[in-house]
Amino acid sequence: MKRILIMMVMVCCLSNLSAQLKYPETPKIAVQDTLHGIVITDNYRWLEDSDDPDVIAWDDQQVTLTRSILDTITQRKKLIKRFNELWYYDDFGAPGTVVDGERMYRWEKGKDDEKWKMVTKENKDAEWEVLLDPNLWTANESIRRTSISRDGTYFTFGKTVGGNENPVVYIMDIATKEILPDTLRGKKQYVSSWLPDNSGFYYFARPAKGEVPEGEENYWSAVYLHKLGTPADEDEKIYFNEENMKMSHGVWLSECGNYTLYSRYLDRKQEVYFRRTDDTELIPIATGFDASYSVKILNDTILIKTNKDAPNGKVYITDVDHPQRKYWREFIPEKEDKLDYISGITGHIFAKYQHNAYTVIKIYSLDGDYIRDLTFPTLGTGSVSGYWSQDEVWVSFSSFTYPSVTYKYDFENDSLNIYKEFPLDIDVEGFTAEQVWYDSKDGTPISMFLIHKKDMEKNGNNPVMLTGYGGFNISRTPQFSTSYIVWLEAGGMIAIPNLRGGGEYGETWHEAGMKENKQNVFDDFIAAAEWLIENKYTNPEKLAISGGSNGGLLVGAVTVQRPELFRVVNCSVPLLDMLRYHKFDYARFWINEYGSADDPEQFEYLYKYSPYHNVIEGTDYTAILMSASENDARVDPLHARKMVARMQEANPDGEPIIPRY
Repeated sequence: MKRILIMMVMVCCLSNLSAQLKYPETPKIAVQDTLHGIVITDNYRWLEDSDDPDVIAWDDQQVTLTRSILDTITQRKKLIKRFNELWYYDDFGAPGTVVDGERMYRWEKGKDDEKWKMVTKENKDAEWEVLLDPNLWTANESIRRTSISRDGTYFTFGKTVGGNENPVVYIMDIATKEILPDTLRGKKQYVSSWLPDNSGFYYFARPAKGEVPEGEENYWSAVYLHKLGTPADEDEKIYFNEENMKMSHGVWLSECGNYTLYSRYLDRKQEVYFRRTDDTELIPIATGFDASYSVKILNDTILIKTNKDAPNGKVYITDVDHPQRKYWREFIPEKEDKLDYISGITGHIFAKYQHNAYTVIKIYSLDGDYIRDLTFPTLGTGSVSGYWSQDEVWVSFSSFTYPSVTYKYDFENDSLNIYKEFPLDIDVEGFTAEQVWYDSKDGTPISMFLIHKKDMEKNGNNPVMLTGYGGFNISRTPQFSTSYIVWLEAGGMIAIPNLRGGGEYGETWHEAGMKENKQNVFDDFIAAAEWLIENKYTNPEKLAISGGSNGGLLVGAVTVQRPELFRVVNCSVPLLDMLRYHKFDYARFWINEYGSADDPEQFEYLYKYSPYHNVIEGTDYTAILMSASENDARVDPLHARKMVARMQEANPDGEPIIPRY
């Protein structure tokens, strides 16, 4: 993340470089596919094989060119120095408490640390001690997905290598810090819930290589039960589906420990069951995969959050003796704002909403009575955490010009008491954040956050970084960012539109930017750029765009559609070949979001906007930094490679088009 943030700032210097470059030679080896009667020629299919020595050599040549360019940027050292000043500091997160006991834990990071470490103490009066410090591991090893047993006896952690998403779970005895010899089945392991008696835990895993047909290892997920001290091959496979390899599964215990919840996930919809922990019968709560369902059991009360007939979300209530739908009663009706989640904390229900893309948290009694809003210091992004049976409510909050802070919420007095403030002295008084609205191409109103110096003049000549995402129901909300501060201090402005496809305004908003509606996302982003220019914030020579993953697809698409509108592009871990994206790694799971070229109707719109297939020979494309990750299990680096090769071919004498890995 740090490298990408640095590059987001550095990339805006690319436009000052000479356009006369000599790119490494890239052979063209034509491969033709006929899809639904249309012949598709791909000259750079050979760049898809990351293990091919010719591809490795091509990567090395391209990176050598990239380094020769980036290392000459005069602003680079100054920007990196300031970024490091804001990135490395002593920090810690909000503490967690085990369900059954007094043990506490939290994440800490020293200013000289590259990685966060886990610390713990037996109770609130004890001293913190290091439980696990991954800074002592090799540089490419990191922690992913941790869990502490309900009484604080055991700690599980996943170790990954090289940034991959294949954690291998280890089990530690917290008192002795001894790593137990136990191992688990499959790959991509993570622990969901410990049994109350510490005898074992439920964990999620995908099959190991050789257990299923080649190429299907990322599918066929299952939940297993591991008993401590037993070999992995004795782990019971307790929740799975052998008829649909795309179905995911989850199992976890209620806070009280009396009930176990079972959930199946198919695309964006769920089925949910439960059983009494001392019984074997699975009792249905929501079936049929007709909507999204999130279920919490608080003692004997069941709360069901769903978007069934409620795109913005609503909540039903019932009890464990009457879980069937006919007994559900409306607890929180659908509102104009999107409901993100509900939490049962200290005997009350905290409901987090998004109002115009910023956080509002409403508090209810278990009788369904509204009590109050939790009041934040300004408009921003907040969250709450805690347990139903405990008194502590932890609140995290930040905004664009309000550094992150952790509070302990006093429910009785309705007050936020500071637990941890942002540790660096940053002068944010000179900056301001505003929210504006503009019309997209089809007239749809789009909200956008603008962050800049208070004394900035609207003279049409300000350097602006326009960034967006627009997909997968993910929201862009006001949050503090040290990388943004570096850019703002240097005289830049940040613009963040809430594009369709995101989650800011409910499921209807999301659906308006997915599959056949994906062009809406690109139109929203283009309209944001046009609005910034028309309203004298900037001009095309001072406008940079940045996006990663689905946001990389976004900036890649608008670059080929409107290249004259932007001066420089930071395209990070992008999806760009939309006819073949679903054939690699984890990406098949995104067919529900994008569609598949295997379907003739979906092929039509994918082919129409796929950035790789819409590069036009001789076009004066802007400067582009195309970054990819070698071990990315989600977005294969083939997209960046092929796009760089194609755009270098199309515009060999133009602005720099370079990759970074």
